[in-house]
Amino acid sequence: MSLLLGWAAQAQFQPTSVYAQAIGQANLRAQDSIDARLVGEIISGINYPVLGRSQFYPWLLLGERDSNQPMGWVFDALVSINGDLNRVPISDLSLDAAAPVPSPISATRRVAADSPTVASPTATPTRGAFGVSGVVSGEVNIRYGPGIEYPRAGVAYPGDRFEVTGYHTQFPWLRIRYAGAAAGQAWVARDLLEIEGNIFDTIAISQTRFSLPALTPTPAAVRASGINAQEPLPLRGELQQLAHELWALFLAEGFDPQTSRFGALFVMDLASGAAFTFGDDYAFSGTSLNKIAILAKLYETLGAPPSIETATDILNTMICSENAATNRLLALIGGGNSYYGAEAVTAFLRRLGLTRTFLTAPFTTIGTREPPPHPLQLPQTEADQVKAEPDLSNQLTVVEIGALLANLYYCAYGGGGALTETFGAAIEGRECRQMLHVMSNNTVDALLKSGVPADTRVAHKHGWIPDSHGNAALFFTPGGDYVVAMMLFQPVWLNFQESLPLFAEVSRRVYNHFNPERPQQAGREWHIPDANSCDYFGDPLAGDLLQWTWDD
Repeated sequence: MSLLLGWAAQAQFQPTSVYAQAIGQANLRAQDSIDARLVGEIISGINYPVLGRSQFYPWLLLGERDSNQPMGWVFDALVSINGDLNRVPISDLSLDAAAPVPSPISATRRVAADSPTVASPTATPTRGAFGVSGVVSGEVNIRYGPGIEYPRAGVAYPGDRFEVTGYHTQFPWLRIRYAGAAAGQAWVARDLLEIEGNIFDTIAISQTRFSLPALTPTPAAVRASGINAQEPLPLRGELQQLAHELWALFLAEGFDPQTSRFGALFVMDLASGAAFTFGDDYAFSGTSLNKIAILAKLYETLGAPPSIETATDILNTMICSENAATNRLLALIGGGNSYYGAEAVTAFLRRLGLTRTFLTAPFTTIGTREPPPHPLQLPQTEADQVKAEPDLSNQLTVVEIGALLANLYYCAYGGGGALTETFGAAIEGRECRQMLHVMSNNTVDALLKSGVPADTRVAHKHGWIPDSHGNAALFFTPGGDYVVAMMLFQPVWLNFQESLPLFAEVSRRVYNHFNPERPQQAGREWHIPDANSCDYFGDPLAGDLLQWTWDD
């Protein structure tokens, strides 16, 4: 970049609070054209400021994260957006000294803009069995027309190869042969394919309006759910409407089970027992959410109030998510061995009828970990244990972690439930109330909690690893108490700037369903404290756990 261009860019471009992140990987070009010079590449996991947008094509100008200097143009189908693009100014900036020279187009292949699409009688394959082909380098959407506004016909994955049958003369899209589309043809953004052959030996297409086939609506994945081996209550009325609304929200935010980036949700009305879920067929990494199961098993094990050391470990486990404290609790459960403790937690869950959630090893900590007493068992469950790439020794489904919270609630407030029916006096109501008291003091004011008024009591456990973010929460609200359990997954890296707003919005809509007369109108500021400074040694909250007759 020249010095003059650098100064001009610095003067022209101001922060817009709009960011873009690659969906897999994306090329950056010197101008808003597929024919422009390649100037770089971005990958998922990093947000770049959007400095400008093209007036004529769906291209975005990205800037450097620190200096806000222009980096290059990216085609918008290759990125996910955080923010309102209407706030981004129009730009025609070129990072080249001269405009790029367009690739040659054979005059015999050009079609008038108002003419129907026809095949040239002289068109012949030029490369292999397909003639011209494109290989998918990342996960991509295949659409019914040359633009992201067209419905999706399917999804392609890295390594998939398609025959290219045409190119659009105005938009950077290619038509491919695709059996999954009604007419056997569909469209892919050109930058998403590694081309083999010359696309200009295929059909030139200039029409800008495409009639769509009669599309069969994709059935929603929502279903009614039950707990404790009970038949689920049918979804009706406003609860059914909420379920489909939240399913549509997941899809709109790009968490779609037809792709590798997806999520799962469980919502339960604790008064009626009605519940719904989607994504429960998938096993997710249990992250720190499975520490709820550890806490419940610990209280089933204890025959007396915890010591001050154990009480401190409980708080550091459930609030700070400290793994060393968690492993000490597992060792206490397992008679001195944390592996036996993990296995005891799984056995505890099995007795509750929770067969797709388990823990078979302690949590990862810095330093040397004790060796397992025997080869680890990796349970096989009825859930899909592949798609979300779950931890081999720590897994859950949203229904089962939500059911555990619901049973803690029923145990705490005299509603029966599986904990009371299965373990009797081994877990009493006062113990369940203590567990919920601990989780109600969770200082992470984000995820699901940030979607409700700040003074709402929320007993919750958070958990995240690079590719998975989760939250399971019990809400006490004026319009009714309910449980929400939610997981989001994106391979390699899930950005908090994309996950946290969705957690908050899901929670806000569920809250408003239960509290229509005093709804939460918008999201609020959230806070995640520094985990490194979180320590409840000597905290008065530990004293609450020492009072065996304490009641919340």
